[in-house]
Order: sequence, then structure tokens, then C-alpha cells
Amino acid sequence: MSDSSKRFSSLSPEKQDLLMRKLRQKSAANPAATLVARPRTAASFPLSFAQQRLWFLDQFEPQNPQYNIPLAVRLDGALDVPALQRCLDELVRRHEVLRTTLRAEEGGAVQVIAPPEPLTLTQVDLQALPAEAREAEARLRVFRDVQQPFTLSVGPLLRAMLLKLTATEHVLLLTLHHVISDGWSRGIFLREFLALYGAFSQGQPSPLPELAIQYVDYAAWQREWLQGPVLDAQLAYWRKQLQGATQAIELPTDRPIPAVPSVNGAVVTAHYPREVEAALKALGQKEGATPFMVLLAAWQVLLSRYSGQQDVSVGSPIAGRNRAELEGLIGFFVNTLVLRANLEGNPTFRDLLKQVRETTLGAFAHQEVPFEKLVEELKPERNLSRSPLFQVMFSVVNGAPSSAPTTGSGLTLRALETEGSTAKFELSLDMVESGQGLTAALEYNTDLFDAATVQRLLAHFGVLLEGIAARPDARVLDLPMLGEAERQRVLVEWNDTDVALPAEQGIAERFAAQARLTPDALAVVAPGEEALTYGELEAQANQLAHHLRSQGVGPEVLVGVCLERTPRLLVALLGILKAGGAYVPLDPSYP
Repeated sequence: MSDSSKRFSSLSPEKQDLLMRKLRQKSAANPAATLVARPRTAASFPLSFAQQRLWFLDQFEPQNPQYNIPLAVRLDGALDVPALQRCLDELVRRHEVLRTTLRAEEGGAVQVIAPPEPLTLTQVDLQALPAEAREAEARLRVFRDVQQPFTLSVGPLLRAMLLKLTATEHVLLLTLHHVISDGWSRGIFLREFLALYGAFSQGQPSPLPELAIQYVDYAAWQREWLQGPVLDAQLAYWRKQLQGATQAIELPTDRPIPAVPSVNGAVVTAHYPREVEAALKALGQKEGATPFMVLLAAWQVLLSRYSGQQDVSVGSPIAGRNRAELEGLIGFFVNTLVLRANLEGNPTFRDLLKQVRETTLGAFAHQEVPFEKLVEELKPERNLSRSPLFQVMFSVVNGAPSSAPTTGSGLTLRALETEGSTAKFELSLDMVESGQGLTAALEYNTDLFDAATVQRLLAHFGVLLEGIAARPDARVLDLPMLGEAERQRVLVEWNDTDVALPAEQGIAERFAAQARLTPDALAVVAPGEEALTYGELEAQANQLAHHLRSQGVGPEVLVGVCLERTPRLLVALLGILKAGGAYVPLDPSYP
């Protein structure tokens, strides 16, 4: 254990969390990294590295809803629709990124900021429908809107829809493209919306102070700062960390990976007991590891067991807002870290956890390199069918899901879960800690996996977590993954293959009986060779047996067989047995 890890291990969980936040904010202490507002004299502005990546993907596959971010809330109470419209217009005015589009230029693209305009709010009245049908129709309209793609060069990259269920029940849906927003931004949007609605519904002015900087200021700063010695120092870590890493994880899929990946997806969830959550948290505290590190190590064990690979890399999102100036901005800041684990030598889980802790601390300390820039600099072997560096994601959400209601200005807001039908990666696991147990939400590509396969994987993960909680010093290959019912099925039921056969019959007689039952059924086939039915194989073997008997073959007579593995080999073996002899296989590759 390094000195830094020993010091980290000695900290309380609260101080560990504080240190992790400080690691994310360390670049703010760099005096050369001044982030200020830029003049708005230019007609366009540079993209951030993250925007550049999404723009490139959009050029490759335009009109793709994969990167749509929905924000759906149920509004209970007397709704002031004009005040709501003013809130949306003010949010679009104060956040330039909400009226930004991307324009292609020679060699790339740029950001273009449009002047403030009222945002179109599509209003749909569903009150005439029966209550049950009303809810179903609302969810259907939300689903359809989220699946409606954006054109990055045509604004706004934000849509708003208000569904009226009753006089006091509404659903507000905001759909944004990822190029102008991220998960953190949704919280900013809601927080500012509540503050603005409270003021506007009372006829008061906006209580929000003007923003000191905007997203384009960050994008320009990022490109100026992340170069030269700063970039070299960051990249040196990642080059060493990912040197020789396995480029793709080979999970057993239900269908082959297509040459061009699809984005069709779905989500399966599972819940694991409170006792398991508490035991894993206690293990982490003892080892100086956060719950994220413990669950990440467990996930990498499962991926290793499923794939048979000992070098496992997964992606993990990080907010990317490592400066105080960025915390209140809507925009695309989230970054992705590549977290690699080496399971060679079948380590104990406790030893693997120590390795994962070191890797995670190092990654957080070198998080400034955008994933897009990392791919550009490391130049991994590219394959259009797989994402570079990793194909599986992992994240942990602290606290209960964000569906708890918020009350203010006569309204109660409750987040409305939206049904997803896209998947950015082959598998993406989100773990939620609540103190009442762990909840796993696994997004999967439906062109690769069946729902039953993913449900079974989550069941295996639950058994694995229970095994880790009970025996953290067990070696990773010895940790259980099968539940009692599945273990019984695999080891007992599927092995109950005894069949009562007549003792006087040999293989030749049994094959002849089968040939009489199904003479036209396919018996043997080989690539590039003729296929034989049971009747054809029986006839050819009988013909050979008559010839062998004429040559003196019978009991106790050995017949050499020197043939490649083709249908002719089976004719030879069966013919010898029918003649009463015994075959002696001779490998054709022998000298």
C-alpha cells in the first residue's frame, strides 16, 4: 500500500468524501487557469472537447435520439401557465447554451449562439380521456417526444411540452440534446425553474443573479488550458495506466455483435438487501475504500467471470465540474474515466479492492483529460462495431432516487420516470445506495442481449455481492454466483441424464434402430462436405461392413482408420463396428 493510500485509509468516511471532492477541484487552484467571460464579438465559438465528440458521432449517424436527455416532472396544484412560459423564456435567456446550435465548418464545427426568443411550449389537453387512458396517453406522448431526434445545426436543441391531465394535474416534459446539457444540468434547470416560478407567479422580478460566465467561455478556456505541459502531464498518467489494456470485453451475447452498432436498448432493475449494503459499506470503511470502489470491484469480478478475461476496463462518468465557476452552469461537462482492473493470479477480493482503490484515486487525480481527447491521443485500435477503450459503464448514485416531491409556490413537483429505448453501450450499470438496500438498474443493448439474460446477470451479481460481504478474503474465482435454485438445476437436474437402454444392444444396433425411425433426418454435416441423413449413413456403413467381413474382419480384429474429420470418418467407424471389429484411430497429422 502506498503512503497516500495509507493516509486515505486512516480518514473517516466523511473526510474521504471531502478528499474526493478536493481531488475533483484541484485544477481550480491553478493560477494560470483563469476562467473569465470572453467578448461576444465573434459570430461563432469553439466547441468543447465533449461537444466535438458528439458532433462527430452525429455526422456518422445523424438523426439519432440516443443522446436526448429528458426531464419530465409531474406538477400538482393550480398551475399558472403564463408564469411557466416566462420561466422557460428566462432560462433560455440566461443560459446561452440553451439557444446554441452547432454549425459545420471546414475541418470541424463551431458553436453559434442565437439571440433570446420565446421558447415554443406545446400544450396538449388530455382531460377528455378516461383517467386510466389519460395516464397511458401521457406516457406515450412523453416516450414519443424523447425519441424525436434533433438536428444539431437547427435550434433550439430544447423542446418543451405541457400535458394537462386535470385542472390541477400537469406533466411538463423538457427534452434537451446532450450536446447542450447533462445530468447535473437537469438539477440546475429544476432549481432555477422553481425560483423563477415562485417570483413570476407572484408578479415579482427574477431573483436569480446574472451568470458571470457561460458555456462557450468554458469551452474556450478548456482548449487554451488543456495543452502543452498540462496536457502532457495528464496524458502521461493515462498512457501508463492503459498501456497494453484489453481493447474489448468479450461477453457472451445472445446474438453476434453487428458490424454497425445499434442504439436499441432497455433497462432491467434488481434490489439487493439492506444487510448486504451495510456489510459492503463496512468492508469499504475497513479498507479505506468508498462504496463506489467496493461496488466497482465487484462489477469487474462479475465481468471477468462472464468473459473469462483477467484484464477488465469499464467506463465511469464524472461530473467534470471541477471548478466552482461551473457548478451553476447548464451545459455538457460530464467526462468519462476508464477504470482498469487486473485479476491475474486469482486475487482475493480484499486485494482486488486495494488495487481498485488505487486506480480510482489516480483516475480522479487525472480527470481533466476529456475522454474524447484521450481517445484522440492514445489512438486505440478502432472498430466501428465497438466503442473504444471500454464497452461497459458503471456508476453509483448516493442517496435515494430523485423522485421525491418538491413543494413551492402552490405546486408540488415530482420527477416522472421516462421509459428509455436506447443504449449508448453494451451494458451500463447504475447502482443506487439508499440505506434500505442497493438498487441496480442495468441498461442493455437489446440487439445483443435478451431481457432474461440480463435479469440472470443481475441475479448472479446479487449472489456475488452476498458472497463478497460474507467472505471478502475468498479468491475471486471461488466467490459464488449461482443461487440455490440455479445451482440445483445446473448440478443436479441438468445432469440427470440416465437413460435405460437394452443391455444386449451395441452402438451399431442402436444406430440402425434410429435410422429406421428417422431415415430422412440429417445425421451429419461438415463445412464443404456432403451432408448425410440417418438412412444414407446407415446404408453406406452397411455396405462397408459387408466388404470388411469379406476381408476377414470380425471379433478381435483391429482395423486402422486414418481419415480427416469428415462424414467419411463416421461411415468408416460405424462400418467397422457393424462388421464386428474394433477401430484403431490413426492421426493423419502424424509423420
